[in-house]
Amino acid sequence: MAGKSAGSAVELPVGDRTVRISNPDRVYFPDSGTTKLDLVQYYLSVGDGIVNALRDRPCMLHRFPKGLAGDKVHQKRLPAGAPDWVPTVRVYFPRYGRHADELCVAELADVIWAVQMSTVEFHPWNSRRADTEKPDEWRIDLDPMPDCPWSRVQRVAEVVHEVLDEIGAVGWPKTSGGHGLHVYVRIAPRWGFKEVRRAALAFAREVERRAPDDVTTTWWRRDRDPKLLFVDYNQNARDHTIAAAYSVRGIPRATVSTPVCWDEIPDVEPDDFTIATVPDRYARLGDLHAGIDDAVFELDRLLEWAERDNLEVDLDADE
Repeated sequence: MAGKSAGSAVELPVGDRTVRISNPDRVYFPDSGTTKLDLVQYYLSVGDGIVNALRDRPCMLHRFPKGLAGDKVHQKRLPAGAPDWVPTVRVYFPRYGRHADELCVAELADVIWAVQMSTVEFHPWNSRRADTEKPDEWRIDLDPMPDCPWSRVQRVAEVVHEVLDEIGAVGWPKTSGGHGLHVYVRIAPRWGFKEVRRAALAFAREVERRAPDDVTTTWWRRDRDPKLLFVDYNQNARDHTIAAAYSVRGIPRATVSTPVCWDEIPDVEPDDFTIATVPDRYARLGDLHAGIDDAVFELDRLLEWAERDNLEVDLDADE
């Protein structure tokens, strides 16, 4: 998308807005020479997808004001200096006894403004502004331990798909941008975080029962076998966030958390999807998560499993 130069800045039309990009030539990823403007152009290329992933969700920003060579800032509050059209939602943090007004994306210009403010990664909540205490997204995080091979992640993904099919849930997989996989399931916003987390634990335990040589649900990292894959049900806890679909990751390879089809998983590698490769893929395939809001699952059966197995979650446990 063409922009108008303004001294050392560039002004870009984004929908009905104009977003000014300062320091467009600042290098954010030294290994590839990827600049701030390159990052902006990436997010423009996957515009509908990133907005679909973030829309109406409180969003924590991972900012790199000096690029990857500098420090990373985990930003809950909207950065200062936001235009009055950038939307927020107020959320409460009981542990700290305070509120924060977090970015709550409504349109692509909101995303691009955040990139202007040095955001590389977008980490949304699994609830929306209509009721931030009632999640509408159940997240299955297939998190490999340090010595867990990618082939094990791929095998476990097959088991996850099998169990989801059996309970009538539609799962929407994506790479994590690291070494794991995420699967999202749209749920009715009827339950609080504790109940969603109990349901996620019940599901994780069923996957573990079916793949005991590959999977662990052991809570404490120090107690886990480093060769296994942890099904991290804790990612459904309040204020726990995961990089959004189409979010770039702040690592030297500039990988992207990328939606994939189930039948692709046996053949893909984590490094296949980067800021350089995803735009062409998106142009060919569009947003593979576009239909997620049309496949809403009710958690009752998983909560029955949690009752059957007498499962409780420790709300205070923290790794």
